[in-house]
Amino acid sequence: MQTLAASLSLALLFAAPALGQEAMTGDEFDRYATGKTLFYNAEGIPYGAEQYLPGRRVVWTFLDGECAEGVWYESGGQICFRYDHEPQAPQCWSFYRAPLGLTARYENDPADRELIEVRQSREPLICSGPDVGV
Repeated sequence: MQTLAASLSLALLFAAPALGQEAMTGDEFDRYATGKTLFYNAEGIPYGAEQYLPGRRVVWTFLDGECAEGVWYESGGQICFRYDHEPQAPQCWSFYRAPLGLTARYENDPADRELIEVRQSREPLICSGPDVGV
């Protein structure tokens, strides 16, 4: 029974944002993320990592060695990403602070996925694919 209680407690630390919790503003997100590489899980499975560079530039990878460069900006209270390989298709998210990192909800299709920050680093991404990033 203790294992179940411990698992439930841990799950609550990574849970979706509390009702009424405000999404981070662009300035809050910029202060939190710039200079870091954040690693995300979706439903407990490694999903990807993003390096946040000065000037609101980013490098994304699905952890397969291939990277996509882009930019982020705030729009309508959401953090939107536009990548060089898909310049006309912004991907917009709402980011929330959680006790152990960030929770991100995909706003293009809120039922689609939610990402949980599971680790952060000051090291750049290693990109070995055809569109090599930083």
